[in-house]
Amino acid sequence: MKQSSKLLVSVAALGLASTAYADQVILDDLIVDGSACIGMDCVNGESFGFDTLRLKENNLRIKFQDTSATASFPGNDWQLTANDSTNGGANKFSIDDIDGGRTPFTVEAGAPTNALYVEADGDVGVGTNNPVVEAHIVDGDSPTLRLEQNGSSGFTPQTWDMAGNETNFFVRDVTNGSALSFRIFPGSENDDGLVIRSGRVGVSTDNPSKALHVRKTDGTASLFVEEASATAAARTLMTLSNNGSANFELTDTSVADASNSGRTWKMKNTSGKFLMTTFPGGPGETELTLDQDGNLTISGNFFASSGTQLNVPDYVFEDEYDLMPLSEVRAFIDENGHLPNVPSAGEINATGLNMTEMQLNLLEKVEELTLYTLEQDQIIRDLSERLNDLEG
Repeated sequence: MKQSSKLLVSVAALGLASTAYADQVILDDLIVDGSACIGMDCVNGESFGFDTLRLKENNLRIKFQDTSATASFPGNDWQLTANDSTNGGANKFSIDDIDGGRTPFTVEAGAPTNALYVEADGDVGVGTNNPVVEAHIVDGDSPTLRLEQNGSSGFTPQTWDMAGNETNFFVRDVTNGSALSFRIFPGSENDDGLVIRSGRVGVSTDNPSKALHVRKTDGTASLFVEEASATAAARTLMTLSNNGSANFELTDTSVADASNSGRTWKMKNTSGKFLMTTFPGGPGETELTLDQDGNLTISGNFFASSGTQLNVPDYVFEDEYDLMPLSEVRAFIDENGHLPNVPSAGEINATGLNMTEMQLNLLEKVEELTLYTLEQDQIIRDLSERLNDLEG
């Protein structure tokens, strides 16, 4: 138990047989020209060293007891406490809010030098006596700031960490498996790697012009949406939704054309149709229309496999081409119900119609038909000449 310090007074002159203790009341300022020791373990001849005031006993407390009685004046009691008073307690220094029953500040023994350092300009250092910003944390391995909602106010407990090291800066979801929800790697971008301004997000730009604006100057600007699930399935990886026509715009900035003709194209859905259009005012404007029935309309010509080598059936006119006799064509039709080298109705319904292949097949048949016609024309000519000879 803590004991009260009393003034030791000899009472022999008073005719008393024992030593007694009495409080000493000083009704004036007290000036001690030297050092002072307070506590049960102070001794005569105490060696103070540089100490001006020393508290010395097994329970050390300095209590600030405010006796203000008027309600409008603050009257909270405070206490400076050195170490717990219980066996096995903590070695620590605390500031106690006595009336509130709280200890808002504690430093444990063994805390490192400069565990908390406040510079003259108000900068606070944690682990450093040279903070260069308002709050400066220094540690040998991944200095970290933890944000913990502990559930004491009735909300679901959740803990986040913000930390950085030579590998990355990261935000860690401690509650959910310490998942690294957000990371920035050193050297990711010189400036403006990620910017949020006026409700817009910019990547490599500090002035995003759209809700999401990615700007690069080294040829690497691109978007990549990847679903890496091991389960194969059809998935929607991008959706454009709008209360009205939704447009997807492609612009070639290398084309110097004030009218935007041929420079900007749009893909959009309008009135239940999918359209491809040039910039308003351009030639044609709507160049392609696909309706919900699958009907496709284009404003110009249709070219298939332009620039590639097609097997155009001009080989029919070559001398070595083996033209099937009409009798064999008739027999094939009678047996199969369609022309040779032309897919049947069943095949087309099952696999679809290959327009390029069909056009080439039809051209082959037209060219073969031309040869049949020319052959028949020659026979007619020969027969006409023989008839003329017989009649002459």
